[in-house]
Amino acid sequence: MAKHKDTPRPDDGVEFAVELKKAVDPLVMALDVGSTASRGSLHDATGAPVRGYRHKVPHSFTTNSDGTSVIDPDQVVEELTEILDLVCDRPELAGRVRGVGLDTFASSLVGVNEDGDAITLCFTYADSRCAPQLAQLRKELDEREVQDIVGARLHTSYLAPRFRWLAETQPEIMEEAARWMSIGEYVWLKLLGTTAAGTATAAWTGLLNRRSGNWDQCMLKAAGITEDVLSPILDPDQPLPDVDPERTERWEALSDAQWYAPVADGLCANVGVGGDNQQTMVVSAATSGAMRVLLHHRPNDIPPGLWCYRIDSSRCLLGGALNDVGRAISWLETTLNLDGVDLDEIAAEAVSPSTPGVLPFLTGERSTGWAGSARTAFVDVSASTDATGMARGMLEGIAASYRRVADEMEEAAKDVEKIVAAGSVTQGLPSWLQILGDYLGKPVIHQVMKRSTARGTALLMLESLAPDVEPANHEPAGTYSPQYETREYYDGVHERFERVYDALVAGS
Repeated sequence: MAKHKDTPRPDDGVEFAVELKKAVDPLVMALDVGSTASRGSLHDATGAPVRGYRHKVPHSFTTNSDGTSVIDPDQVVEELTEILDLVCDRPELAGRVRGVGLDTFASSLVGVNEDGDAITLCFTYADSRCAPQLAQLRKELDEREVQDIVGARLHTSYLAPRFRWLAETQPEIMEEAARWMSIGEYVWLKLLGTTAAGTATAAWTGLLNRRSGNWDQCMLKAAGITEDVLSPILDPDQPLPDVDPERTERWEALSDAQWYAPVADGLCANVGVGGDNQQTMVVSAATSGAMRVLLHHRPNDIPPGLWCYRIDSSRCLLGGALNDVGRAISWLETTLNLDGVDLDEIAAEAVSPSTPGVLPFLTGERSTGWAGSARTAFVDVSASTDATGMARGMLEGIAASYRRVADEMEEAAKDVEKIVAAGSVTQGLPSWLQILGDYLGKPVIHQVMKRSTARGTALLMLESLAPDVEPANHEPAGTYSPQYETREYYDGVHERFERVYDALVAGS
């Protein structure tokens, strides 16, 4: 493994912070609702976290073997209220905080009645119960045409099949709901008395026209809804209008703050680690994962396995997403009883031809095949295969999923010069980045930064609040250069992956 000398270890990322007395104004408060926790942290005008001004509330999705993946939306409201109470009700911050932003996991949905109360749980991106409705939509619509219009193919994580599923299985809910919104929109409605969808949140629904920036009427018809049940759309530089001051006065530090419409965490994860340009491809590896590049133009053609989400009138985010990265790691640890086994050591071991092949689709596949009903498969398991071998196979299978995205990205993002990897999995299993670098055949720069997604949310606000302030730099933890002696091995692993995929998943 080739790695820069004298660089910080992954657990040193917390040192990227500034003391309040040295923080550059204006300050901004960034909230982040992820798959495993809600977080909040204060940042200065350079995007650096302000030391001592952050809080985290863990949570988890409720899941079931039938494809259920939900969370209580009012629980999330309570979590963010707690964070704001602890971080922002401080007199020393009065007059300094000028913006509050929120990012959340994408493709969420909450039904809300006329009183503004949730009448459903929050359906998450991983809820695949609408797979039958997805199959029907694929018969009715030209999927490549849909992708060209909204920037994404049909999938269980998007809202058209989810609305159809609700109409067929819970018609009374569809009748009662006055509005439908993402989890971020619902939080703002409860806390601020008003709400809107950030463009990046709207794009992740699969219902936004990527060229016009408006809700697409053809997709709304396919979903069985009308535009009046959805929120208005705001770009990242547009603060929310009509915020109720009586609701926000409880937070002493936020009296002068503007509040911004919620955006998708994938965008913020990219921006937070420096992926704000066309030369940098970012590998995110947390509970779920993605490969993305921020384009400053709108491509005419999108490779079939990818998505292209509108951010504003001039920018879009091109990439592909994986449902199961950190989730697959957690599954390994609990299901294979790996207590006391160091997965990072397994990742650092030499390659072995006896390692099983694995399709790592615990909750379905998004990019590149968009098979929502796909499930995990192990092949070439013999009597001599042990738990560590199966774990190694899963780690290689995750890298294979990223490579499938990377192969298509090469067609549409020709200006990419470097790959940056970030996220909780890269911090907990840094040796896995060697597998990824070997598998991709390219160097992978490891960017270690605590709360990088929240930092991206902060930087989006600062584009308009502090456009003349240069963002602070953060040195990477190291670079994992490919070991070319493993090239033949990983080519063989990938050939097997594609054969098994074609046999078990393609067309599902």
